[in-house]
Amino acid sequence: MPPAAAGERLDRHLAGLSEVGSRAAAERLLDAGAVLVDGEARGKSHKLAGGEEIEIQPPVPAAAEPAVALPELTVAYADEHLLVVDKPAGVVVHPAPGDAGGTLAQALVAAGAAGGEEDRPGIVHRLDRDTSGLLVVARSQEMYERLQRLVRRRKLTREYLALVAGKPRSRSGTIDAPIGRDRHDRIRHSLDTSTPRAAVTHFELEELLPHHALLCVRLETGRTHQIRVHLAAIDLPVAGDPVYGIAGDLGLERQFLHAARLAFAHPVTGAAIDVSSPLPPDLAAALEAARRS
Repeated sequence: MPPAAAGERLDRHLAGLSEVGSRAAAERLLDAGAVLVDGEARGKSHKLAGGEEIEIQPPVPAAAEPAVALPELTVAYADEHLLVVDKPAGVVVHPAPGDAGGTLAQALVAAGAAGGEEDRPGIVHRLDRDTSGLLVVARSQEMYERLQRLVRRRKLTREYLALVAGKPRSRSGTIDAPIGRDRHDRIRHSLDTSTPRAAVTHFELEELLPHHALLCVRLETGRTHQIRVHLAAIDLPVAGDPVYGIAGDLGLERQFLHAARLAFAHPVTGAAIDVSSPLPPDLAAALEAARRS
């Protein structure tokens, strides 16, 4: 440091150096303890004597926030037009408040999904975070629109396996009851709503168990939480469901709801696409427990 700097404040002297360049940058370095004068850290108001050795040690950058790992895709069917993926439980389908990263939509981008909204490419229907199973996804805008038409015309067969507490009063049935945001609890959806939307759910008994029943459920519409709300409304709450059913039933950490089958006519070729997904291990174990209970 030249003798001419004698009596100058350290921050002002640093600001005039080409490698620092500004008073604000000098203050950031000083606040970080990155400036040594004759081997000692000094404050910004330190008066220089002239002739000292000034060493600038750029602060170590803060560690970047770890990237949220993208979910691994299990592809049950694929061609140049569309994909059918098998979503694991615990994965959010698309970004939402509180769930900005690690979504299925982000993983689908790498798999060539396209069409529709930018933050949910190719996605024409969805599953709740803790519902596992099959989703069909478009790989172009044209296919996205064609798949949407299938959904609107109710030509996309969506079958779920649901384990419920209790015994149904009939071997099959249809629940036709509008659903909307609950009047009193904004987190829940229910039949008690001021914004009802048509909702139709069909069910058939797959297996009657001592205290539970395994149902095959087919959606005609696709409202938020539709199956869970409709089954609870007929006194058949979904096992393990912490919102509408019985949390922790049979040791479950989520609702026993699995999108087990998708079937539809291919929008381009007309070929019959029929894809099934087996129960994941946690649900299979709960079903065995229900058989023994």
